[in-house]
Amino acid sequence: MNEDDFEIGSCSHSELMALLDSDDIQPGSTAGYQTCKTVYLYHPLGGKMVDRPIKMAMNEPRTVHVAQSYGLEQRLRDAFEREWKAMGANQHIANAARIARIYGVSAIAMLVDNQEPNESLDYRTLYKHNVSFNILDPLNTAGSIVLNQDPNAQDFQKVDGIRVAGKPYHKSRCVVVQNEDPIYLAYNPAAFGFTGRSVYQRALYPLKSFIQTMRTDDMVAVKGGLLVTKIKGPSSVVNNMMQKLSGIKRMMLKRGKTGEVLQIGESDNIESIDLSNLEKPLDSARKHILENVAAAAAAPAIILNSETFAQGFGEGTEDARAVAVYIDNIREWLDQLYAFFIRVCQYRAWSIEFFQSLRADFPELKNTYSVYFASWINNFEYRWPSSLKEPESEKVKVDETRFKAIVSMLEVVLPQLTADPENRATLIEWACENANANENLFPQRLNLDYDSLKENPPPEPPKAEEPGGGMML
Repeated sequence: MNEDDFEIGSCSHSELMALLDSDDIQPGSTAGYQTCKTVYLYHPLGGKMVDRPIKMAMNEPRTVHVAQSYGLEQRLRDAFEREWKAMGANQHIANAARIARIYGVSAIAMLVDNQEPNESLDYRTLYKHNVSFNILDPLNTAGSIVLNQDPNAQDFQKVDGIRVAGKPYHKSRCVVVQNEDPIYLAYNPAAFGFTGRSVYQRALYPLKSFIQTMRTDDMVAVKGGLLVTKIKGPSSVVNNMMQKLSGIKRMMLKRGKTGEVLQIGESDNIESIDLSNLEKPLDSARKHILENVAAAAAAPAIILNSETFAQGFGEGTEDARAVAVYIDNIREWLDQLYAFFIRVCQYRAWSIEFFQSLRADFPELKNTYSVYFASWINNFEYRWPSSLKEPESEKVKVDETRFKAIVSMLEVVLPQLTADPENRATLIEWACENANANENLFPQRLNLDYDSLKENPPPEPPKAEEPGGGMML
């Protein structure tokens, strides 16, 4: 290869190029395990399709609330959050979701020291042991996440435990998450069974087309530095000599730097190649391919098309609403992973030892641990912030309007319920629940003992004295 030669696609022997150059990828082609791994690791859009929706959904933490805890909420919340961070729950959830989106299915296996994984887990003693979590892909669980295809079975299209490297795991020690619900008798080679589908399943062909746009960009960049020389043809007598001179001129043009002098003839001309007409078709082709990829992944195109939401995400635009709905759907899909870790975290954070420390600080806690623990779990709430962002000032205005409406309702109705303790307590409970929803005004929740309100009605107001105060005139 000499200096004037240039090989287009010099990385064609790479793993990704070998895959996407193949004629095997056509519309409707299946995505196998290795294909999904290669696309995720090497394709420019592979990581963004998988990771970005998860990062956007988990960008802000959910807020923990324990209603009816009567002054204990902050202690309960702090204990829960400490244990949540100690377990690394957010990282495990994100990794499990990532694997599920790549291959169509993933699993989380919980390991407890000195316990066999095939035994049912006793959550009540979980706080006494060290726990760890492994995130597993279909290759780690090969042959075990194969759903029952019998439509008459109770576990139809469901997973009953997993097997990892020959060891069975009880269903209480693991959780399986699938990207999209399984389709009956629809085998997924990426997931080794009749399970969910990879985000790449429908997008392989447009992902292949995207690589072609990158190749085109590369060729345009190379051609942009190309110079065209127009030299008047010499006579036949001096043709050989002038050809050699022209070769020297080409070499000098190729190596030309500032400070060097190039001599050309009066009739010679040097100009760059005109690529101005390529911008519109290249941009149009890339835009359409990105839209095709987004459509195949059932995601708003703006998520793949831009690094920042320059069109006003969070300002009420159509793009913002589409992204907000999409993020809410991702969060709903993550709920099963959160539910698994929430249960583990509750039993470890709110243990009998934690309760004993509470009782030492709050002697009024008269009931047993099991009673209080059941109440904490039943009144546990883990709320996502709004996906559609608004300025803080607007949030405060909305909360202020709501709170004024609550106060107005109380001023009108509450005086009429002085002699009706049950309805009075119900009204106060309604007002507290609505006031607690205004988290921009009141970061701390108001918890009242509504049973006590029913049992202890307010005293009747003193009757107005008669004119003269009952004194004899």
